[in-house]
Amino acid sequence: MRKHQSSHRSANGKNFIILPIIFSVLILGISCAVVLPSASTFITLSQMFFSDDNKDFSTDYTNIFVPVADEPEESSTVEEQPAPEPKTVPISSITYPKSGEQFGELIIEDCQIDDKLFFGDGNIELNNGVGLYTGSFIPGYGKTILIAGHNNTYFNGLKYAEIGQKVKIRTSYGNYTYEITDIQVKYYNDESAYDLTAETENLIMYTCYPFDELGLTPKRCFVYGKLVSGPQIDKNS
Repeated sequence: MRKHQSSHRSANGKNFIILPIIFSVLILGISCAVVLPSASTFITLSQMFFSDDNKDFSTDYTNIFVPVADEPEESSTVEEQPAPEPKTVPISSITYPKSGEQFGELIIEDCQIDDKLFFGDGNIELNNGVGLYTGSFIPGYGKTILIAGHNNTYFNGLKYAEIGQKVKIRTSYGNYTYEITDIQVKYYNDESAYDLTAETENLIMYTCYPFDELGLTPKRCFVYGKLVSGPQIDKNS
């Protein structure tokens, strides 16, 4: 009788240990099945925003950018010479970019920015570089140029922007230089941040703020610039 009772207690003791373990394994398996899909999405986003490796999306867009040489600088003389007339480019000679096409490069050496410039600001464009809003205008047109970029990738360097720094935009029809004149942080829906009806050429670059925040934020950092040099587009030719 004692031997039978001892055996019964031993079996109950093993069940008391084994059953919770099996139950815990089942719960863990179910939890992993539920959590892993969302976790993998978060990991992918994190890699896109924080990785220093350049992603290759080269099959997703067309590159129409053909670099042109800079205009040679004129040598200075003792006598003051009148300022030369600005060089013009016939609009008929320009291949106007389409959405998703790379049509230039944007470079800010002081901010360690050297990015491909696209027409459009969708996923393809902003996953490969910075994008010009299609409701604004290309360089040389004499109006507002509005360019967007992700804060954790291609426009992260805007956190080093300072007034007086030079911005270079290279296109297939000419190279442009702008000077940073102002830097402001505003909410995304602040209509005073830009003026698309302006009749003077001005450059506006913007990105989500704070710079190292993951995902969309309610604020934007706007960096403003004025035209220093570059050919004007003759819209009547």
